[in-house]
This record gives sequence, structure tokens and C-alpha cells, in this order.
Amino acid sequence: MSFDYLIGVDGGGTGTRLLLADRDGRILARATGGPSGLGLGISAAWQAINQSMAAAFSQLGQSVDPARCAIGLGLAGVHNASWAKAFLAEAPSFATIRLDNDGFTTLLGAHAGQPGVIVAIGTGTVGEAWFGGDKKMTVSGWGFPAGDEGSGAWIGLRAAQLAEKALDGRTLRGPLAEAIISHMGNTSAFVFDWLSQANQTTYAQLASLVVAHGQQDPDAANILTQAGEEIAAVAHALDPDETLPFALCGGLAEALRPWLPTALVNRARQPLGDSATGALYLIRKHING
Repeated sequence: MSFDYLIGVDGGGTGTRLLLADRDGRILARATGGPSGLGLGISAAWQAINQSMAAAFSQLGQSVDPARCAIGLGLAGVHNASWAKAFLAEAPSFATIRLDNDGFTTLLGAHAGQPGVIVAIGTGTVGEAWFGGDKKMTVSGWGFPAGDEGSGAWIGLRAAQLAEKALDGRTLRGPLAEAIISHMGNTSAFVFDWLSQANQTTYAQLASLVVAHGQQDPDAANILTQAGEEIAAVAHALDPDETLPFALCGGLAEALRPWLPTALVNRARQPLGDSATGALYLIRKHING
């Protein structure tokens, strides 16, 4: 197999993170881009990835030549087989390509390519366990709005529902409700407009307001406590006997740590690497058989 570069991509509902490395895995450049979760559209995903690749290669003073690249991708939405098939059908002519969900590449990064368990909390939520070989397990990651419990989008949806009730007079307008209503535009007309255009990414943007009010607003504390319980349930379903090393990952992991059950916090270790690093492990494992 002839190639000169390795590329690792982590893509979700909020953004894309890309690593460009040489054949031996030494990092040459890093780049970020817009969302590339498959639920936001196949063409949009490739646009974000292609822009990120161009930005990385520009740091080397080069343009992108897919034929010289072996690429590993960990993307949200890969569990949907039709989306994954459509995504691969639109792929440029890379030397070789390997696609998996962003939860599995997060696991590979967190445990340096070794077996383990992770729960990744970002725009969405997914739990992964890898027991070695072909034996792996996924919990959650069903997608927003029906799944992804405990995620940024899940938290944001509940914050939006709180704002609706507060505007109606169905609940008190506490500090969190006021902050969410202000974020949405202050009036019912602006809130309707915000809701009509909202997707998983925009709902997830509300999560930071919930976290910021967690210590002084009981509505925020209730949402965050429920999120912690959902995350703990995912971890338990993956490895009820707690036999594998466990890491808590994703952009919201640290913000939600105070709201997790103590036993889970005590078990969690810091991830050794991120999902883009895991995507490099993914393509290197594929190349090396």
C-alpha cells in the first residue's frame, strides 16, 4: 500500500478535529473545522473534513492529494448504516480509508489503542467498551432527540422546555429560565423563531448556561443530576463488573464531573488521548492488519 501521510478525523455535531501525521504516526499538523456528524448531512460532513484537510496541509505548504493519504475517521452517526454507506460513496480517492463511530475512536484514544471502556459526553452521548479482538459493545448513541441521554443536546432540550414553561407561567422564572429566555431572544415570537431553526448543535449550546447555574438554581441542578444518572447508567450497562479501565471523555466530561455519582468519579481515569488520536490508531491498526 503506497501512501505518505496518515490522517485522523474526529467529527461530531459541534465540530471537526483533524490530525495529519507521517507514515510512522508523528504529528505534522492539526486543524479544526465545522460539524461533520453524519446526522447534519453527508455533503456537509465531507465539506467540513475537506476544509480541515486543506487547512492542515497548508501548514506544510502543500495542497491535499487524497491518493497519498490513509485516513481514519471517527464520526457521529456511523451507527446509521445508510448514512455510513452514503458517506463512503462520496469519499475522495484515498490510498485507504477506515470509518467507525466517534465513540470507538474516542475509546482508542483514551486507552492508547488498548481495550477499555469510555463514556463520551459532548453534543451527543455514547458509551463504548472494547474487550479486545472483534468483541466490542456500544450503549446509547441513538441520536438526538430520541437518545443521547446526558449529552449537551439533551441538557439543552430540557433547558428549552424549562424556558417554555416559564414563559407560559407554568413554572417560576428562576435564574436559569431567565438566562435561556434571554439567549433565545426574550419574547415568545423570538423563542418560536429560535426553536424552528434549532438542531442538536444549537440545543447543545444551551448546556453551558445550565452548568453555569448548577450551583445556585434548583432547576439547573435537577437537569444536571439527571444527566449524571444517565451517564452512570451507560457506564454500568457497558461493564457491570467493572473489569476494564474506564475513562470519561468529551467536551462536557469535566463540566459534568461534579454531577456524576461518586463511585463513577472515583473509577474514572483521565483519557490518554482524544478521538482524533484514536482515529490515527484506527487507520494504523487497519494498515498493520
